[in-house]
Formats: sequence, structure tokens, C-alpha cells
Amino acid sequence: MAKYKKKRARELKHDKFRDTTMNYVDRAAHKLEGKGRTILYAIAALILIGLAAWGVMAWRGKKTDEASLALGHAIKTMQAPVMATPIPGSTEQSFRTEKERAQKALEEFQKVAASYGGPTGEMARYFAATNQLVLDREKGMAGLDALTKSSNQDVAALSKFALAQAKEAAGKFDDAAALYSDLAKQNSTIITPDTANLSLALVYEKMPNKKQEATDLLFNIIENSRKAKDKNGKPLPESAASRKAADELEKLDPARFAQLSPPPLPENFAVQ
Repeated sequence: MAKYKKKRARELKHDKFRDTTMNYVDRAAHKLEGKGRTILYAIAALILIGLAAWGVMAWRGKKTDEASLALGHAIKTMQAPVMATPIPGSTEQSFRTEKERAQKALEEFQKVAASYGGPTGEMARYFAATNQLVLDREKGMAGLDALTKSSNQDVAALSKFALAQAKEAAGKFDDAAALYSDLAKQNSTIITPDTANLSLALVYEKMPNKKQEATDLLFNIIENSRKAKDKNGKPLPESAASRKAADELEKLDPARFAQLSPPPLPENFAVQ
């Protein structure tokens, strides 16, 4: 009975950590709605992707549990609200500026990276580099560039995507395009080809004489998604990247947009 109680306590502890972490994810997703494609919100989007790959690590042993809790605490700091005047009586952590928050988060992620190895340490280094972008863009990009060579493929892909976003934000469109193009060829499950190609198309829009390339990429993303079928031959739901690409193509080239195949009908759709 005592052994069972200890095991159950560990399970509850894990459940609490998982639920707390997913609350951070929900809050970040809410913040992303309707926002522009700035580097800070790109980082927040990457957090959501990175957590999905990393979350399963929390169930492996005592050391991994400690590492997961430490990483979760650092993520909580990174997601803390920024407000010039803290709410009186509030016990929730907050910061007066984004730089103040990034500095604190950077320090916490660096501690996690120094204390734990393996995937958790690599993920902490990735988060540290993305926060460094807010404080020192060049130093942050150097950190991300180093992580693109990580043996952890998920961290390498996330780092390359964040580096491309940083290059794009800095107006280095040729460099950003090269990184997005490379990601699109890697067939990563973390940064999918559609996600990379959508970002590549948006960069092409900002470059001279690249409108046709942008149009072709957007068109192909949409067509491939709308024609995709599952193993039983049924149409798959249109991807989020495809829907965003459709919105962009309609603005960029209405005539080409009109040539698209219609989107797949919902499975429960009934013809009247």
C-alpha cells in the first residue's frame, strides 16, 4: 500500500506539471491571436511546438522530473505578463519591460542548461538563445546558429526556424530565404514543409522580382493540402498553413487564387 501511495503521488505530481505547462501554452496561444509576425510572437509560437515534442520527457525518472520542473519554471518566467504598473496585491510574477523579462528568463534557462544534459538541456539552450534575441540580436542569432547543428533534430529545426525569423526581422531576406528553403527540404515533423514554405513565400513577397516564386509556393501549399487523402482515400482536413496561404494568395494574386481546387467538405457535410 505504501509503495502504491508513493507511485500515485509521483503520478499526481506529473499531472500537475503537465496541466500547469499546458496552461502556459493556452495563454501563449491566446496572446498570438491577431498579432503581427514579430520575432517575439514567433518565439512564442515556437514554444508551443517545442513543448509538444519535449513534454513526453517528463515521465522518465527522478532526474528527468527535476529537469522538467526546472524547465517549466523558466518557461513560466518567459510567459509572465509585462506591465508598467503591477496589479496591487497580485502574487503573479510580472515584469515592467520585455527586456527585463527576457533577462530573467535567459538566466533561468542558462541554469537549466548548465544543470541538466540531454534533450532538456538542449531545449533550455534553445529557449535561452531566443530570449537573448531580445537583449542582443547578434548574440542571440549566434546562439541559434550553433544550435542548428544540434544532434537533437527537433532543437536543430526549431533553432533554424527561429534564426530565419530573426534574419527576416533584421531585413536579411536572402539569408532568411535560404534557411526556410533548407527547412522545407528536411521534412521535419516539428517545422513542417508547409510551415517552412509559407514563411519562405512571405519572405519572397518582400524581395524584388520574387512575386512569381511567392505565388507558386502559396498555390502549391494550398493545392497539396486540399488534395491530400488519408490511407482510406478520404480527404484530410485542410492544414492551418494552407488556410493562411489561401488568405495570402487571394491578396497577392486573385486570378491565381481563382484557379485553386475547392477546399475539402467537412466529413459531416450533407448535400441538400
